[in-house]
Amino acid sequence: MSRSAPAFAMPCLLLAGACSHSVDTPAPPKVESAPDFPLQTSTIVVPISASLDDVQRALDHKLSRRLWSIDKKFDQCVAAKRVDLGIAKVKVLPNIGCHILGEVTRGPLRLGGKGDRLIITIPVHARITAKNVGGIASKTATGDAIVRAVARLSLRGNWSPVAKVTIDYDWTKAPGIDFLGRRIEFASKADARLKPVIADLERSLPREIDKLDLRTHLAAAWKQGFTAIMLNRDRPPAWMRVTPKRLSFGGYRIDRRRLILTLGADALTETFVGDRPADPVTTSLPPPAPATGKSGLNFFIPVLADYAQLEPVVRRALLKRADKGITLAGIGPVDVKFGKVTVYATTGGHLAVGVTAEAKAKNSSLLATKGEVWLTAVPYNVVNSQLVRVRDVAIATNTDSQITNVLIALFKDGSIRDSIAQGLSHDFAPDYKKVLGSARKAIGARREGDFLLSADVTRVENGTLAVTGKGLFLPVRAAGHATIAYRPR
Repeated sequence: MSRSAPAFAMPCLLLAGACSHSVDTPAPPKVESAPDFPLQTSTIVVPISASLDDVQRALDHKLSRRLWSIDKKFDQCVAAKRVDLGIAKVKVLPNIGCHILGEVTRGPLRLGGKGDRLIITIPVHARITAKNVGGIASKTATGDAIVRAVARLSLRGNWSPVAKVTIDYDWTKAPGIDFLGRRIEFASKADARLKPVIADLERSLPREIDKLDLRTHLAAAWKQGFTAIMLNRDRPPAWMRVTPKRLSFGGYRIDRRRLILTLGADALTETFVGDRPADPVTTSLPPPAPATGKSGLNFFIPVLADYAQLEPVVRRALLKRADKGITLAGIGPVDVKFGKVTVYATTGGHLAVGVTAEAKAKNSSLLATKGEVWLTAVPYNVVNSQLVRVRDVAIATNTDSQITNVLIALFKDGSIRDSIAQGLSHDFAPDYKKVLGSARKAIGARREGDFLLSADVTRVENGTLAVTGKGLFLPVRAAGHATIAYRPR
C-alpha cells in the first residue's frame, strides 16, 4: 500500500494546487489618446447698422439751404420778333434784354428707401425776378421741384464707403414769366446750377456714413474674434476655439429707419477637451472679400462618459448576477465574490475591463481560484442615438490552466459576460441634454467689447462613439445661425 500511495495522492495534490491557485491574466495595453475633432468652417452674419435719422440729420446740416443764387444781365431775355412779308422777314421787335436776380433754396432733406435703394428726397424752390425787361417792366417767377437721389453703397479695399448716386428731379412748377405774349423759362438756368449741387451728395453721403468709423470698429471686433469660448464647464470641460479667416461684404439694406451693412465673417472653429486652449495668433483686418452667400455656425460638443463612472456600474451588475447563483458547466454551482473593477481604453477601439474575483466550487472545497481577469469589449452606438451598448466581450489572454481554473471558466460563462456588457452600456441622453444646454447658453448671447454675438442652435446630431484615453466620447455636431451686432456700451 505504501508503494501505491504516491499514485493515489497525485490527484489530491493537483486539487490542492487548484485550491491555492491565483490567476492574473496580462492587462491589455492602455491608450492615452485624446478625442480628435475636425476643424469646422463657420460663416457668421455681421450686421453693422446706423440710424437713418442720424445720417439724415448730418446731411441736412451739411447741405446749404441756399443752393445757388443769380444776379446777371442778359442781352436777350426775349428774342427779336420778325414778320414774314412774303419777300422778306422784317424785325418788328428787337431783342429784349433784362436783369435777372434770384435764388434756389431747398426744404428739409429726407432719407428713406427699401431693400438696397437709399433714396434722398429734397424739395427745391426757385424765386427769380426779371428786372427792367425791355427797360420797362419787372416780373417775378417762382418754381418748385422735387429732387430724388438714389444711392447704392459699396466698400473700398480699406473699408471706407463709396456711393454711386443717380439724380432724378422734375419741376412740378417750372419758373418762368409771360411778357408781350412770350414765355420766358428759367428752368434750364436752374438745372445748370442744381446738377453740381446734387452731385455733391455722391461725396457727402459716404463721408457721413464713414463717421461710423467702420474700419476701427471692425478691426477691434476682428481682434476680439481670436478667442476660445467655453462650451461646457465640466464632465468634460470643453472649449470652442475661433480663428477668423475673412470678412466679406454682402451689401446693405434699409430696414425701417436703419441702414444695415451686412458682412460675413468666416472662421474656423475647433473643439478642445480639458484646459482652455491658447488663443489663436491674431492677424490684421483683411480687405473685404466678395460675399459667398453661405451662412451658419458649426461646431462639435463632446459628451463624455468617464471610465470611472462605468466601473461601479459593472461591479453592481456582477454582484446582482452573483446573488442569483452561478452554475458553471463541468464544475457545478460556485460561490463568487467580485471585487474591484477597472475600465480603460485599449487598442483597436476596445475597452479593457479588469475584474478581481474569488470563485469556489460548492461541491469541492479544493476547486477555488482568486485573482484578476482582464477582458475586452467593443462599445458601439448608431448615428443620432445616445444609447451605447457593447459587444464581443471576451477574455483578453487565455492561460494554460483553463481546465482546472475556476476563475477562467467563470468569465467564459455567457451570463457573466452579459452582466459585464450590461454594466458597460450607457445612456448618454441626460449628459447630452445637459452639455447641449450649457453650450447653447455659452454662445447664445455673448459680448465682446462693443459687439454682441447672438447664436441660435437649430440643428443637432450626434455621430458614433469614440473610445479615447479620456473616456467614452459621443461627438455631437451643432449647427445654427449667428449674428454679431454693434452695440456700444
